[in-house]
Amino acid sequence: MYKNSLIITFISFFIFSSNSVYTQNRWTIDSDRGITWNVKGGDVHSDHIEMSGKQISVVLRYGITKEGTFTINKSLVFPLLRTIPNNTHASLMRRSDWNILDLITVNGYSLTNEKVKRIFLKGMLNIDSDFKTTSGNINIKRTYFPSTELPVLLEKYQMENISEKEMMLELPETNSVITTDPVKGVDGSYIIEMYTDKSGSFVLKPGEVISFFAYTTGRKNNESFMIVDGQREMNNRETLINSWMNNLILESPNEIINTMFAFSKIRALESIYETKNGPMHGPGGESYYSAIWANDQAEYINPYFPFTGYDYGNKSALNSFRLFANYMNDEWKPIPSSIIAEGLDIWNGAGDRGDAAMIAYGAARYALARGSRSDAIELTTLIDWCLEYCRRNLNEFGVVKSDTDELENRFESGEANLCTSSLYYDALISSAYLNQEIGGPSNKSKEYRNQAEKLRKNIENYFGANVEGFETYQYYKGNDILRSWICMPLTVGIKERTEGTLGALFSPRLWTKDGLLTQAGSSTFWDRSTLYALRGAFIAGATEQAISYLDDYSTTRLLGDHVPYAIEAWPEGSQRHLSAESGLYGRIITEGVFGIRPTGLNSFSISPRLPKDWNEMTLRRVMAFNTCFDVEVERIKNNKILVTISIKDKIVLKKSIDDGDLLSIEL
Repeated sequence: MYKNSLIITFISFFIFSSNSVYTQNRWTIDSDRGITWNVKGGDVHSDHIEMSGKQISVVLRYGITKEGTFTINKSLVFPLLRTIPNNTHASLMRRSDWNILDLITVNGYSLTNEKVKRIFLKGMLNIDSDFKTTSGNINIKRTYFPSTELPVLLEKYQMENISEKEMMLELPETNSVITTDPVKGVDGSYIIEMYTDKSGSFVLKPGEVISFFAYTTGRKNNESFMIVDGQREMNNRETLINSWMNNLILESPNEIINTMFAFSKIRALESIYETKNGPMHGPGGESYYSAIWANDQAEYINPYFPFTGYDYGNKSALNSFRLFANYMNDEWKPIPSSIIAEGLDIWNGAGDRGDAAMIAYGAARYALARGSRSDAIELTTLIDWCLEYCRRNLNEFGVVKSDTDELENRFESGEANLCTSSLYYDALISSAYLNQEIGGPSNKSKEYRNQAEKLRKNIENYFGANVEGFETYQYYKGNDILRSWICMPLTVGIKERTEGTLGALFSPRLWTKDGLLTQAGSSTFWDRSTLYALRGAFIAGATEQAISYLDDYSTTRLLGDHVPYAIEAWPEGSQRHLSAESGLYGRIITEGVFGIRPTGLNSFSISPRLPKDWNEMTLRRVMAFNTCFDVEVERIKNNKILVTISIKDKIVLKKSIDDGDLLSIEL
């Protein structure tokens, strides 16, 4: 089997490498850490991107026509304006083609003959176009972005006379108002307004510039008209984006991975909504707002927030766990999969998905990485309840039963699935560390470790199998087709079947140009399992395989035809930019490449994986464990790796190790 899996993996790698050589990127990395599409004649392409603030999210569907003109459709979501029935999807949503440029005249003529020159992305969508009008040429730069705090989509227009004669520019006074049906709103009618902040006639001499903002706002009927300072909102958005990009900085020889890592923080951190029950991180995708899930939030994104240093993200994580804790019960009924409608209701339509394991896993890792003793003590009650729930739901073979998994019956998951038991295993280990840190009962940590050791053996005995010629895992009892989630044991340090599992994951049966298929032979892929698999491959020490696939994945998602973030799935959702997936990308770097694993409120283990073509890599301004520190890794003589941990230029640890060695760090 081992020989066969190596051959299959080699063939897959060859195909992958060949495709990479001939892949033509549409976008390039810009000097100011954004990405640019320099539009050429004949470029015809369309794409979509989601951007969010505390009270609004917008999906911009944009593109270039064969004539070279720019098209845009704005899908607006107001998560705090709730509709009836007030369920998971009950945010007020409207699509709009409103375009103020259609109403502007130059010397009495409408704007014509647009040629887009450049599109730029870095947390905002920027378009640079020239218009050749009947009586002169004008350059227009447009910027689209959501307010950080208000329920407003902003559009900035900067217009420059690039002809040799002065021109008369006429900007119309615009104020369009939509009043929604009061029967369909939780709070009655809602008001959507579209207006600009400048109107009148203006003479522009050659080289002169005029700018204005257009706004689309949403509010309740009893709220007053919203006065918005466009330039201040733009400055706030830029400041917030830069603050995200200036913490947790990856420096490596691979600029694509560096940039994709920086961009992933934008999408992961922006999608938090200020609901009536506190900040709630939401997946987005024109469907999932003002709600939390045991997988997307508790499992995927919450353990990542402490590393970013984003205080509002940490608050949303703690708030989500508090909301889940409201559903602990003495009858040991399943904890809800999702808390919806600003925290007022729940969704559990797929039954028990292994949600308790997801929550225990995420809460324990979050508590350790956050480095707050008070948070840790508070969360221990929820974590212990979830662990006990899982223990009570062990089947006769000692693995965790659940009705389904996070794919909610899209694919078979049996009575017990590999994902749930793997998460439960990791949660037990994290909880043992956590109990020690807060001074819990002396025998509790030992008991959790004993349970974890026994569970590890049960996972091997119950799920370990030869599937399609690979010594890997059956995802559930009787599963004889390869599944993407066989990667889960690798992500939690279970390495008994590393060779066969890696061979299966990177074989043509599962790996495609879009990442992992959910099930071999299907056409469905979900980025989340691909991102888990890449993290697991690094943790397992398959550095060269993992870095090649990570580079290809990052190039596709950052510079290809659908940019610039990790996506949800295909064909479901049309590759929406759900936010927690970007958090999973970030964790490939922190937990996979650098091998950081929280072991205390101010301690962690680290096992960095330095690719052979990299001589050094650095993770700067890591904000976890209530500290700001840097991790530097460089190759030295005799194939050794030098690891340096520093706080404010003061070296905490400097030690040479062999590749794969584990270091314990106390800050």
